Amino acid sequence: MRRLDQLLANLGYCSRREARAWIDDGRVTVRGESADNVSQKADPADVRVDGEPLDHPAGLLLLLHKPLGLVCSHDGREGPSVYGLLPARWQRRNPPVTSVGRLDKDTSGLLLLTDQSELVHRLTSPKHKVAKVYGATLSHGLPAGITELFASGTLLLKEEDAPCAPAALNIISPREAELTLTEGRYHQVRRMFASQGCEVVTLHRPRFGHLELGDLPVGQWRALPLTEFAR
Repeated sequence: MRRLDQLLANLGYCSRREARAWIDDGRVTVRGESADNVSQKADPADVRVDGEPLDHPAGLLLLLHKPLGLVCSHDGREGPSVYGLLPARWQRRNPPVTSVGRLDKDTSGLLLLTDQSELVHRLTSPKHKVAKVYGATLSHGLPAGITELFASGTLLLKEEDAPCAPAALNIISPREAELTLTEGRYHQVRRMFASQGCEVVTLHRPRFGHLELGDLPVGQWRALPLTEFAR
């Protein structure tokens, strides 16, 4: 049971102060009856706003096809953000919707967004070894032995104290490869290839754990059940 003003504010409908006017105007009902006041407590499943059930009251988990040119940041000074692709109400939720890890501005592909902090922690923690697949095109041909090096767990990147965890490299062509990681260090894919003299020209993530982009259009998202990673 939650206070109505807190519930509406946390789900991004309005501020707690504005909730009073919404209730006075009869826009909020509980079990079919007009809400009494902002301090009234109710089960979110029983609440309607303008006759409609509340929008994902238990939490959000979204699979987004991230376009190039967008950052995974709430800081407007960093440029256009992936959060601008979401409905305005979702952008006002508290806890805020955030990305599970990040894809940089020049990387496209599968990005998970959620307001569930425990899920963010679980999916980004190296100990859970969630596999992430990246497709890269490179400026130069891949050197001999790179597959074995990446798989060895001995590759030490500049300014790092610990080597990268073993990673699976599938060479598609002399300048195309698919890399599967179970960790997510800063710009890790680009830095791993750069350590072997290969600049990443394009980078795209088609898969995160058991999830795949499939035919989801660029810039579009689809909602997932919060139990998606309970399997």
